[in-house]
Amino acid sequence: MSALDTKVFDEKMGKTVTAFERDLETIKAGRANPNVLAKITVDNYGAPSPISQVANVTVPEARLLQIAPWDPNMLKVIEKAVMASDLGINPSNDGKVIRLVFPELTEDRRKELVKEVKKRSEDAKVAIRNVRREGIDAAEKAEKKGEITEDDLKKDKEDIQKFTDKKIEEIDKVVERKTKEIMTV
Repeated sequence: MSALDTKVFDEKMGKTVTAFERDLETIKAGRANPNVLAKITVDNYGAPSPISQVANVTVPEARLLQIAPWDPNMLKVIEKAVMASDLGINPSNDGKVIRLVFPELTEDRRKELVKEVKKRSEDAKVAIRNVRREGIDAAEKAEKKGEITEDDLKKDKEDIQKFTDKKIEEIDKVVERKTKEIMTV
């Protein structure tokens, strides 16, 4: 039995895949998705809070997000935060709710979004490869210290490579799904 727990590196890689999936939720695919608001915070009486913690966010139609603040005083604050964000959508405010209408995506915009997804996937793959390097370094150090045998080192390296291949394959599947979602909206 190896003294090195290679499962730790599998878990780190898994967290990278999860973070990548969450990151892709913020990419607008032409349909309204409350997750595009996830990174926008508002000043909630001195504390920065996500919009979802100060308002009810609903999707009444495929390309419409509706934000209904629990406190009417938050209406202008939320509206300013949305305008200051990189969403590129002008909110409309009727005094009770804020509506965000998502425009139809042009073919060029769809292609740009797919490029962005692929760029982010490369960043995630680099992060996974960094975890692989960290794992292999840890195994080699353990072998030098005499904590594991040469055979254990070889097996640990193989395990870490298997985890890496599996997680990169998962990222490719996520990219494939997101690309399909963007191109078929």
